[in-house]
Amino acid sequence: MTTSTGRPTALIAMRADVAALALPEDVRAELSAFCDLTDTMAEADLLITGWGCPPVDAAALAGAPRLRAAFHAAGSVKQVFAPAVWERGIVVSSAASANAGPVADYTVSAIRLAAKRAFALAADYRAGHPRDLTVSPRTGLTARTVGVVGASHIGRLVLERLAGAGVRLVVSDPYLAKEDAAELGAELLPLDDLLAQSDIVTLHAPMLPETRHLIDDRALELLRDGAVLVNTARGGLVDTEALTAHCARGRVDAVLDVTEPEPLPPGHPLLTLPNVLVTPHIAGAMGTEVRLLGAFAVEEARRFVAGEELRGEVRAVDLHRIA
Repeated sequence: MTTSTGRPTALIAMRADVAALALPEDVRAELSAFCDLTDTMAEADLLITGWGCPPVDAAALAGAPRLRAAFHAAGSVKQVFAPAVWERGIVVSSAASANAGPVADYTVSAIRLAAKRAFALAADYRAGHPRDLTVSPRTGLTARTVGVVGASHIGRLVLERLAGAGVRLVVSDPYLAKEDAAELGAELLPLDDLLAQSDIVTLHAPMLPETRHLIDDRALELLRDGAVLVNTARGGLVDTEALTAHCARGRVDAVLDVTEPEPLPPGHPLLTLPNVLVTPHIAGAMGTEVRLLGAFAVEEARRFVAGEELRGEVRAVDLHRIA
């Protein structure tokens, strides 16, 4: 259905501060070029959603008889869209691939800094005890092995960004074929082998029941002394108590943009250990980067209206294995 103008109607459903970043004037103009805006679900043919959107469940759908598609200007759709959305045949698209770029950039920056032991050395420097590890075999990225857990959008970009960096790349993903890993410039390994062979391990797996505490005490024991764990995925992938013990012993370093719980309680050891950096879930798009998500969602809406193939469609059959 369309309005009297013959154009579909779209409802923007996200917090006002998010909308200001995701849909600035020029991006909003692109949306208005092919559809009219509405303030009610009852009149919406399309939804443009983002952070702060209320759940789109069966009750919400009851008041949205015209809704045909939803375009999420963020990553995971699971916290917003109930199974009833797919059951009704509504098309759902996510801007996860647009959010992947900032996360991959953050991850690679963290890997490079961690390889130089920058965080521990900075802590020593602030405490008035500068150390010179220029010739230490524990520092440097060149000739190291970097293990990527999960060949997701982000995991693939991390591999791409590290290509040519003079490192050996290995990857573990149950859905990735050996030939596809090779095309990504990496060697496919079982997870245990990846952990045992890597100097730096970066997590990019989805948070699923079967991946909860994927990195537990047993897995951490497989890491080499001096290994670094980077987590920009989900805090629940790591057993926090086990990681704390390994980091406190100085055997493992960590860079954590996500934790379990999140945030960590004040005074938690991971917040004070010199070989651990914890940041407050900032790897994804933030500030000026949020427009990347809005622009992706608007372009997906345009493609849908034009009958073109979507680039970020989320299908019901894939929900069980994505974040």
